[in-house]
Amino acid sequence: MNLIDAIHARHTVKAFEGGRSLPQEKIDALLTLLQQSPSSVNSQPWHFVVASTPEGRARIARATTGAYAYNEPKVLNSSHVIALCMHSDFDEAHLGAILDQEARDGRFATPEMKAAQDKSRRSYVDMHRYELRDVPQWMEKQVYLAMGGLLLGAALLGIDATPMEGFDARALDLELGLRQRGLTSVVLAALGYRSEQDFNAALPKSRLPREQLFTFI
Repeated sequence: MNLIDAIHARHTVKAFEGGRSLPQEKIDALLTLLQQSPSSVNSQPWHFVVASTPEGRARIARATTGAYAYNEPKVLNSSHVIALCMHSDFDEAHLGAILDQEARDGRFATPEMKAAQDKSRRSYVDMHRYELRDVPQWMEKQVYLAMGGLLLGAALLGIDATPMEGFDARALDLELGLRQRGLTSVVLAALGYRSEQDFNAALPKSRLPREQLFTFI
C-alpha cells in the first residue's frame, strides 16, 4: 500500500473482531517506529506499555469503565493495545541516559560535541521548566508525535487502529504501577482487525477543503 492509499484507507475503528492476533513481524515494525519517533531535542520523554495477551488487555480495560465503557470492547477485542505514556519530569537519570546512548551510537566526534549537545538540550528543558512552565504539556506533545506516526505506520501495514483518550488515566496509572516509575499515561492505541460491526468503515471520511486549510506564500 502506498502512502496516499494508506491515508485514504485509514479510519478510526469502532469495533474490533476478537480472537485474532496480528502477525508479530508487523507488531515489531510498529515498535521500531515508536522507538525511532522524532522528539524535540531528541528528548524521548515517553514509555510504551504493550498489552498483547487477554490478561494484559483486561488490565488496560479496567481504565475503560463507567463513563469510558464505550471503549472497553475496543480494548478487549483488539489484538494489541499500546498505552503511550510520558515521564512526569525530565530527571537527571533520563537526561543522562539519552546522552550516554547518543555517545554509544557515535553521534559525538569529540567530548566537546557531547558537552555541547547536553548543554543545548538542558537549555530547552530549563526554558520549559522555568520560563514557560509547561514541561508536562511539552512532553505530551512529543507523545502525540509518536501517536501520529504509529497511526500512519499501522495504515501502511494494513492494520486497523483506534486512538483513545477516553480512559481513566489515574486508574490506568495505578493498575500498571506507572507512578512508582515516574510515568503517567497519555493516550491509548488499539490495534487489530475491524469487525463487521465497525460502522465507521462504511462512512465517507470528512475533512475541511484544502483551500480552507492551506495558505501558500
